[in-house]
Formats: sequence, structure tokens, C-alpha cells
Amino acid sequence: MGVVTSSKTYAALAVFQAGDAVACAIPLAPIEKLLNDLGVPAGVRPVLPVAKAASALGLLSVNRFPALARLTTAMLTVYFVVALGAHIRARDFSVTAIPAALFLALFAVMTAKGPDRA
Repeated sequence: MGVVTSSKTYAALAVFQAGDAVACAIPLAPIEKLLNDLGVPAGVRPVLPVAKAASALGLLSVNRFPALARLTTAMLTVYFVVALGAHIRARDFSVTAIPAALFLALFAVMTAKGPDRA
């Protein structure tokens, strides 16, 4: 049992994703500014909170449906590839790009390892 494969890690990341979904739905001013800076189209923005809420549910499924949780981490890996790509396309190499890179690496490792078997 490792930290990355623990159901507690999945639960903590689910809480984070749920909070981020709420912050994107409002949207909080720093998030709106970042989306503007990255050139995220207005038509895409309503999808973000839905995707983040769905990912929270997928992460929370880890104990009952570990395959769904693993699929969720795979989809989050793709999401953060796109997010990091948006930073690169916008030539944003500031501190705001670091979370995208870190979450990309984290979810890629989680996908490769899969959750612990109960």
C-alpha cells in the first residue's frame, strides 16, 4: 500500500476536485483571470465544473469500483495534458503552470499503479 494508491489519497483528491468544481462554477476571480489569460473560450468554461464534479465522483468510487477510479485518473491525466498545453500555448511559464504539471504527473502515476485492492 502506497500513498499514491491509497483510497485516502483518492478521497482527498476528490474533495479537492469538488472544491475546484465549485470555484469554477462561481467563478472565483483568480480562476476567471487565469482562464482569460490562457484564452479558454467562453463556451468551454461551463463544462469545467461539470467535468471536475464528475471526476470527484469517479475518484470517490475507488472502494466499490476501482476500475472506474482508475479510468477517472486516466481522464484526469488527459485533462491536465490539455491544461499544461494551454499554459504552453499561451507562453505562461509562471508559477500558475506548476499545479497543472504536478497534477499531470500525479494522475499519470496513479493511473499506472491503480488503486490499492481492498
